[in-house]
Amino acid sequence: MPSHYVTSFEEVLCGITLVAITTAIHGCGMVATLYTSHLLKRGQDVPVSFVRGGAMLIVASWMIVLVHLAEVLVWAVFFLWLGAMPDPSTSYYFALMQYTTVGSSFSLPLRWRLLDGMLPIAALMTFAWSTGVLFMLAQEFQSTQLSALHARRDARRAARHRGRGA
Repeated sequence: MPSHYVTSFEEVLCGITLVAITTAIHGCGMVATLYTSHLLKRGQDVPVSFVRGGAMLIVASWMIVLVHLAEVLVWAVFFLWLGAMPDPSTSYYFALMQYTTVGSSFSLPLRWRLLDGMLPIAALMTFAWSTGVLFMLAQEFQSTQLSALHARRDARRAARHRGRGA
């Protein structure tokens, strides 16, 4: 094996393909997360309660985590298919550690080294997307709760005012 590393077209092509697959999975997962949140809110004539709204955020968070774990699986299967990892468990662990940018004691063969950096690139993009989705859902939850809080406070003030005027 040569002592120097040269990035190959095959390596770049595999990397950008994996990033594209990761992004596609993430897009489907985020739409499913938003759709599920919408379904959980549908049919309500009254604002969503604090408990139900919090539960919806938890369900959305779980769905987002599962989507990320599915994306890691794609990379792990690829590493296993390459023969770059000794077994499925090690491959998944390595992919998860790279995905979260923690890193691990394992490494890919020299000719696939570029993928060590492309996996975190895919993850950073999808984490940012997930953050946007979760932020949007959390903002909606907070706005609903604040509106309900203000409505209750205004109703109490109006009741006190009517009580004094009678």
